[in-house]
Amino acid sequence: MAEPFSPEALRLEPALLKWRRTLHAHPELSFEETETTAFLEKTLRAIGVNTISHPTKTGLVAVLRGTKSGTPARIGLRADIDALPIRENSGLPFASEVPGVMHACGHDGHAAILLAAAKLLHEHPEQFCGEVRLLFQPAEELPPGGAIDMVRAGAAEGLDAVLGLHLSSAYPTGKFGVRAGALTSNTDRFDITLTGRGGHCAYPEQCVDVVVTGAQLVCALQTLVSRRVAADAPTVVSVCRLEAGTAYNILPGEMTIIGTTRCFGPEARVFLRSEMERITKGIAESAGAGWNLTWQEGYPSVVNDKTLTAAAERSIRARFGEAAVLPIGPILPGEDFPYFLENGRRPGFFVELGSRNEALGCDRPHHNPGYKLDESALLYGVQYTADLVRRLLNGTRDCL
Repeated sequence: MAEPFSPEALRLEPALLKWRRTLHAHPELSFEETETTAFLEKTLRAIGVNTISHPTKTGLVAVLRGTKSGTPARIGLRADIDALPIRENSGLPFASEVPGVMHACGHDGHAAILLAAAKLLHEHPEQFCGEVRLLFQPAEELPPGGAIDMVRAGAAEGLDAVLGLHLSSAYPTGKFGVRAGALTSNTDRFDITLTGRGGHCAYPEQCVDVVVTGAQLVCALQTLVSRRVAADAPTVVSVCRLEAGTAYNILPGEMTIIGTTRCFGPEARVFLRSEMERITKGIAESAGAGWNLTWQEGYPSVVNDKTLTAAAERSIRARFGEAAVLPIGPILPGEDFPYFLENGRRPGFFVELGSRNEALGCDRPHHNPGYKLDESALLYGVQYTADLVRRLLNGTRDCL
């Protein structure tokens, strides 16, 4: 087995950490990543990468070309770059300097990993045959997302495959969560509006109380999964936001319930929507309330190509050993990475890169104000990315 990290990768670690910490301290929300993109371009040009374009307002594409002989191919490497509307409470010395905005999902790490991998590949063009296209993508966190705009603008045109990764606090540092086939769930949004008759809190009998009706509906929606979906079919219905009322002593006339569903496959999507309509109609009408349910389809599932998955597993084992490959089941967070795969017309592979380290306090979930990632995971991402690109662009196209 090879050494865990190549000497050239180890030499890059100080720069890797500096880039990640700079990005972490200066987060920007979805579709607003102008300074982030400027930093990425400046860094790439300092590395020596000058074939750079901006297919969308805050998206960036850079191209590396190999000189190894053989049959060339084109690989896309995607990193998302946006942050979240969260006030950071991590205690890090390089915590967010932007009030109410935080990199709480590891996207700063994704961008830094791709910068470092670009430097490794740029310095050794003789080690790969073909083109590596760096896809720095905005707005993964805000559907419809930034990937679909980049694809429409031609950022993925001509690519033979696209690779992606996500740092994950669900798995220990040094482990790579790998799954062939469906990896992430469909992610849809629902908005339910209940309309009743508001009035004085002292006379509830004169009103149609949408708060009580809404409370019953929230609880009933939870039985949809526990009693209507098979236990071996990963499914989630989560109510995440309630809007109602203006004062402590006024029963409101309207309530809005906002949430999300997570499931796998088109049939499950149709089933969840029809069941939610049935439940909402029954509870609302039994209380004498009106109702309206709107449904917004979000990101489709990431579906990993079997051949690319096998190639990635071989690459991970060769570098980090058998124990580094962690077979995982389907996961329920969503991703807009599938748009780069264009409904399965282009193969892709997406890996979950462990970044949990309880000893360092790096065990909070994503989207949490105290989220921290184990920075030693970043070098695993850099080495993995460079290794897999060289394996796929070996001049034979045996994995493409």
